[in-house]
This record gives sequence, structure tokens and C-alpha cells, in this order.
Amino acid sequence: MPQSRPPGVGAITWTDLTVREAERLRDFYSKVVGWTPEPLEMGGYADYVMKSPTDGASVAGVCHARGDNKDLPPQWLVYITVESLDASIKQCKTLGGRVLAGPRSYGDQGRYAVIEDPAGAVCALYETTLWSDTR
Repeated sequence: MPQSRPPGVGAITWTDLTVREAERLRDFYSKVVGWTPEPLEMGGYADYVMKSPTDGASVAGVCHARGDNKDLPPQWLVYITVESLDASIKQCKTLGGRVLAGPRSYGDQGRYAVIEDPAGAVCALYETTLWSDTR
């Protein structure tokens, strides 16, 4: 989840597509929307940070359904920044949602969990450790 500015609480912070054929979908989006892929080493394989054709900014990720991501659904997954991942997970469960994956560490950048809301929609909740004030 490359960041160029602090993510605000409640903001959609990042978007990933996790699929079995990451190279094929990397190439698909490169040709369809003009993104330029940049490999991101994952320990034995690379996922891809997709860069904007206009300014080269990181705009999304295309990831392999491997390792921690092997059970994620093949869809665009938005990451929403929350103040406290643990508190948000508790609220999710209390209000009828489910935790599908995690919580997991995102290296030294924070933690995340993939949830399903009561309607069946899926997103990830992300708590950053990069900036002390994200509001």
C-alpha cells in the first residue's frame, strides 16, 4: 500500500485486485486504462503497483492470490482507514458483519482485516502506523 500522503480516518486509502492470474490482469489494465506496472517483490514472486499514465503516481495494486492473499475474493478490494482496527472489528461483528481475513500486519505500515458487511459487500479496514495523526 504505497502512500504519498497520510491517509485520513474514513478515507479509502488503497485499492487492490487479488487474482490467480496477476500477470494477465496486470496486462489487461495496462492496456485498458494505461497504467504502468511496477513489480513489488513479495518473496519468491512479484505483485504489481500500478502507476498513473499521467503523473506516475501509485494508484492501485494487482496481486497474486497467494500466501496471505490466497483466500481473498477475486474483486477490487478497497482499504478504508480506521482509527482503531480492533474497535472497528468489534463493531463489525456486533452489527452483523464478518471478518473474512486477518487482522494481519502490513509490515511496518500498519494492520488490516478484510470484512464482509451485513449486505455481503467486502472491504478491508486499515489502521496505519506510518503517521501519528491521520485525522
